[in-house]
Amino acid sequence: MVTNYIAMKKILPALFILTFISVSKTTSAQDYKTALGIRLSTDAAVINNSVSIKHFINEKVAIEGLLAFSNPVAIGGLLEIHKPFTGTEGLKWFYGGGIYLGFDSDKTKTTGRNLMGAMGVVGLDYKFANAPLNLSLDWKPELNIIDEINFEPATIGFSARFTFGKKAAIKTE
Repeated sequence: MVTNYIAMKKILPALFILTFISVSKTTSAQDYKTALGIRLSTDAAVINNSVSIKHFINEKVAIEGLLAFSNPVAIGGLLEIHKPFTGTEGLKWFYGGGIYLGFDSDKTKTTGRNLMGAMGVVGLDYKFANAPLNLSLDWKPELNIIDEINFEPATIGFSARFTFGKKAAIKTE
């Protein structure tokens, strides 16, 4: 786990820089309706490396489902509010919150633990203009409530998703 954490600390800044280099070179982008892919995250989170599906229910509001297959196996949902960056098409910032359920199998005990908690999220979301690809970088702290009370603030994640469908352009206010 320690090596994964160290690797993530090196990989995430590099991906962040590459994402913003791409953003600065792309002048127009299309929005998307639904996206499916993976989210790589720090191991400390209950929902860490996971499958991610994001779907916009209107111009500014999206729901994101996360399914982690590691230990613990976990499922979570987020409601996210997206706001555009003025002058940079395809780049949005977002915030929101949600809940998760996890099922931890402790090999030292005869039964596992059930986990439940709340999570918040704030991040950046970018859709490439000429490719069905969406990249996202976020901070998703978690507050575990059931089994033990525990706050995990150090959950940085990077998502890469394939996009499907177009939605109406987000209007700036």
